[in-house]
Amino acid sequence: MADLDLITVEVAYALPDRQTILEVLVEPGTTAFQAVERSGIVREYPELDIENAKMGIFGQALGTKGLKPPREHELQAGDRVEIYRPLQSDPKEVRRRRAEKAKQANS
Repeated sequence: MADLDLITVEVAYALPDRQTILEVLVEPGTTAFQAVERSGIVREYPELDIENAKMGIFGQALGTKGLKPPREHELQAGDRVEIYRPLQSDPKEVRRRRAEKAKQANS
């Protein structure tokens, strides 16, 4: 296969104090999950569990809103696969606690 047959995509992962964006050459038809595997990002982040990690393309979570899951979503040239960290707390719970605290302060 000639290099002309390959497309360039990016794989991104970020921690609060560090981020990595890797450029990866892949064959057309490569899935988001396959691109993450091929990127070798787990060498930089050994704690990263790509088997269970949530992934998205430019902020759109894969497996939602009509997008296929990472193992099925075929990438287009220029796509950036983002690997999301698990939430530390439920945003709904945080908002509920904040509202309760504000209500008590106004009482």
